[in-house]
Amino acid sequence: MPITSMILDVAGRDPEQLALVGADDSLTYSELVEDSRRMFAAVDELHRAQTEPPTSAPETDGIPITAISTTSAFHTSRIIAGLAGFRAVSATIDPRWPLTHQLGVIRTTGIGVVISDSPALTEALAASAWTGTVISLADFRAREAAIRSDSSAHPACADSARAPTVRDESEPFLMLFSSGTTSSPKAFIKTRRQYRDNVAVSAAHLEPLPGVATLAPGPVSYSLTLYAVIESLATGGSVHVADEFDPIAMGRRIAAEVITRVVAVPAVVRALAEAARRDPERFTGLDLVVTGGANLPASIRDRLGEILPDTRLISYYGAAEIGFIGDSREGDGTWITIYPSIGAQIRSDLPSPGSGRREPGQRESAQRESGTEVPEGELGTLWIHAAACSYGYVTGTTEAVLRGADGWATVDDQGRIDNGMLQLAGRAGDIAITGGHKVSLPEVERAFETYGHLGEVCAIALDDPALGSIIALVVEGDAPAAEAGFSPSQTGASKTALIDHARARLAPQFVPRRIYRLEHLPRTVGGKIRRAETVDLIMDGQGQRL
Repeated sequence: MPITSMILDVAGRDPEQLALVGADDSLTYSELVEDSRRMFAAVDELHRAQTEPPTSAPETDGIPITAISTTSAFHTSRIIAGLAGFRAVSATIDPRWPLTHQLGVIRTTGIGVVISDSPALTEALAASAWTGTVISLADFRAREAAIRSDSSAHPACADSARAPTVRDESEPFLMLFSSGTTSSPKAFIKTRRQYRDNVAVSAAHLEPLPGVATLAPGPVSYSLTLYAVIESLATGGSVHVADEFDPIAMGRRIAAEVITRVVAVPAVVRALAEAARRDPERFTGLDLVVTGGANLPASIRDRLGEILPDTRLISYYGAAEIGFIGDSREGDGTWITIYPSIGAQIRSDLPSPGSGRREPGQRESAQRESGTEVPEGELGTLWIHAAACSYGYVTGTTEAVLRGADGWATVDDQGRIDNGMLQLAGRAGDIAITGGHKVSLPEVERAFETYGHLGEVCAIALDDPALGSIIALVVEGDAPAAEAGFSPSQTGASKTALIDHARARLAPQFVPRRIYRLEHLPRTVGGKIRRAETVDLIMDGQGQRL
């Protein structure tokens, strides 16, 4: 484990079962085993050819790191799956990250080989002090083909290339990253044991069953997509990937490839529902949709249930550093059922002492002070105890500390626990203090999901000398006036309607005191609204106050 044991098992007893399927390529389990031999031989040859290889981060135990930074979901998946059976650490770098972030993590973590089609990244690495090797996907595939056909030119020929094996559970397996769209990515390692424990949780609750065909469209650099690839292969299923979500193409694939399970981000689930509305026959075999992220908008669940009443929807919550934590299966996903094997506590906030940095090679020596548990129902910082949790962040990529001395960990999500159920309130930056009250800004936003055809909104906190801060709502485009039936001269009426809507659904301190309109809300490359940047735009006077 995490996946090689099952890959070898299925390849032996059912060699023709599909393992990995892309739009134009596919590999059976037996083909995946053979492909991994040639693929690792090519990777190993690239690492061994370096005269001064980069020094891998101490958390990798000296194992060379290979990074894939390409838009091809199929080839990223096959390389990750193939390297799992060898002494290798893999990483996926989102090619849409800012170039400085890509360059920074490559140099800081000691990545030795980068498979990338970005000329800008290639030039930047060549101009830096990095001593590793960058190669295009086309050139890498040509090396693999040469290893297969020309044993005289390549010492690591197909006949002599090592076969994948089940590795020791303590061995580092993957290097993952926090989002690198708005701030420098934090790197962390998953050992094979940690990923095995993570798969055990998802297999028990999210149904990646043997033989099930799972569609996971989107970049494999997203943890949700990567988890879907790993868990499907680890449980003997087939994983179908796509570089992007095309509703028409996905409908055809769901029908033609007999896909019964989809794992996708909420925006894709929304688009899938609309595609099913236009052509429901293609989606009748779809049994389960799994989406990540907390607080799934009720409108998405309702729309999918209306169009595909026999299709179930599970919205799970987890953190890449920690693993799967819980899920919701009804309503807007506000309340989350914590999985039985996971410990969860809400604690008061206390800053970490010192810099939080670890000495090279140390894993659990970092100390992080945390507050005591808060009374039931109160907001605080969510701490988790899970077997799948990483030991900490990779040296040099951040000064943040993931785990405390007691083994509990936090990514600074805020929330409350009531009657054993977890309600998330966002990250630390999503909590505002107004008049001495803690206000969850995502909770403010959720109140407007039922406002007809409003579109996207962003709740923000603005400085106020009397209250500390006040809550404001920023609405995208002209929706509040146009969709509510008001002319442009009646924007005051639309403001009244929005505030009245909030007062009927929120505690007084949560009700926005101001309403603004921006033509476009700022977003990350993954589509998430940037709250801090929204505040900056409003403070710069770029929003229209209603």
